[in-house]
Amino acid sequence: MTRDAPLCHPGPVRSPAGPEVRAAALALARRWLGTPYCHQASCRGAGADCLGLLRGVWREVYGAEPEAPPPYTPDWGETGGDEALLAAARRWLTPLSPERAAPGDILLFRMRAAGPAKHVGLLASPGLDPGRLLHAYSGHGVCETHLTRAWRLRLAGVFRLPAHPTPVTEA
Repeated sequence: MTRDAPLCHPGPVRSPAGPEVRAAALALARRWLGTPYCHQASCRGAGADCLGLLRGVWREVYGAEPEAPPPYTPDWGETGGDEALLAAARRWLTPLSPERAAPGDILLFRMRAAGPAKHVGLLASPGLDPGRLLHAYSGHGVCETHLTRAWRLRLAGVFRLPAHPTPVTEA
């Protein structure tokens, strides 16, 4: 690994965004409500998947996307494989314990216990239980739904947007 290669750190390594940035991100995400589902797309009103929603909100909050997403399949049934989504979240976002989750925080989910994190959304309520999730998925597009027990059991990570987008790099 080169000195400039990104690392995945489990704890906070940058300043997390304050409540005003999270509130703005959530308000911007709600403008995407009703956008049809389209795998690997990120265009408000035209089409987005779950990552596309987050990418679009990121662009509206910070400007350019932090990195190009790798190709990924829409198959939630995958087992094993690369943790690309979780690794990217650890590079660009601040990890949190679920108890600290607040509106506008980013939630990652595993659709199978042995599978990689494959779904992402924004917490749209204070706390996870009961909670609301703003996300996109096939057959529904961008929507706000209850964060049911089934979703909470699949939680792979909770993250906060950064105050300033800089990746975690090797020291």
